[in-house]
Amino acid sequence: MNAPARSLPTHAPQTVFAIADGELQIAGQPLSRLAARVGRTPFYAYDRGAIARRVAELRAALPPAIELHYAMKANPMPALVGHLARLVDGIDVASAGELQVALDAGADPQHVSFAGPGKRDTELRQAVAAGILVNVESFREIAPLAEAAAALGVPARVAVRVNPDFELKSSGMKMGGGPKPFGVDAEQVPGLLAEISRAGLAFEGFHLFAGSQNLKAEAIVEAQRKSFELALRLAAHAPAPVRTLNLGGGFGIPYFPGEQALDLTPIAAGLADIVAEAAQALPEARIVLELGRYLVGEAGVYVCRITDIKVSRGHTYLVTDGGLHHHLSASGNFGQVIRKNYPVAIGNRMDAPPAGEPASVVGPLCTPLDVIADRMPLPAAQIGDLIVVFQSGAYGASASPQAFLGHPQVVEILA
Repeated sequence: MNAPARSLPTHAPQTVFAIADGELQIAGQPLSRLAARVGRTPFYAYDRGAIARRVAELRAALPPAIELHYAMKANPMPALVGHLARLVDGIDVASAGELQVALDAGADPQHVSFAGPGKRDTELRQAVAAGILVNVESFREIAPLAEAAAALGVPARVAVRVNPDFELKSSGMKMGGGPKPFGVDAEQVPGLLAEISRAGLAFEGFHLFAGSQNLKAEAIVEAQRKSFELALRLAAHAPAPVRTLNLGGGFGIPYFPGEQALDLTPIAAGLADIVAEAAQALPEARIVLELGRYLVGEAGVYVCRITDIKVSRGHTYLVTDGGLHHHLSASGNFGQVIRKNYPVAIGNRMDAPPAGEPASVVGPLCTPLDVIADRMPLPAAQIGDLIVVFQSGAYGASASPQAFLGHPQVVEILA
């Protein structure tokens, strides 16, 4: 009989996946059956239904005028991008490679934007040829954009990515405020706008992204308000009306004990005020949120299989066929200052009580950094059991050094 998704003291808190007969269910299938379908471990599985529900929840919570874009860097798996392209209003890419995936997935070029601090001239030419919006991040980008537009006989659509004079408080990764490689400092933007006008580029708006992985709604509300007010000031220098205002993202998901899911209510209220003011001050502007992790992070799991169980001086190690080469984030080597365990469980023993002593889950790599879970209360395990790492839909396979030590690449599926 199916039980609702729940949190157990032994296991990581998660609210996306159900448990039936002691086994995790992914997209309505028992984990062991899904593993048999995939054919081998390790693998990532992304639940398309969970992704669709997250987008629908956002649509219901936020003002209807807010457009949702998927920040593809969170997870560029082609099937997943194709699924999201049908659910959201646009795709944001960070390379020509991602641009190709987005276009192949059916994304409308009119609603694709390209950000990144080191765009190559060839990438800028590809962007102009595709007809997408380029977020200009330096004065240097203007000349190759103008040259590409002239050579191809098409306009170069641009917005200005602004490095604001504030940061997103309480964010896991700050991408604005102070010296940053991203965007153009706010005080330099009027000069950049004048250069854009002289070069004949088709100015369309502004992009502001202050930070990411934030669980404090009040900090996000403050950053969005400050971003909007800054855009209003800069719009006075723009060579054309603002048609798009990308307020970035920053919406976080809970990973660790004590973290709570983001409260959308105050964010929605703040955005409603911004939408109302923009209708008067920026009447042609579309207000965009650029979200990655928040759309896909909780919809994904990483699954690996226990291949050995070792006891070293009284401590149990569950050795698996997966590790940091597939999931660098879960190992703690992707930005964590102090290592914390991702939510981890034995997916085919979800109702089993914890063993007497904590165990560590490690991978096959010849490095002490290859730790998936350190000293966690897990059930007594057997060789062949399936380890599950939750919150794995974002910054997983594509953010990990899969070539390290020559182990097999990880499989990804959209279930």
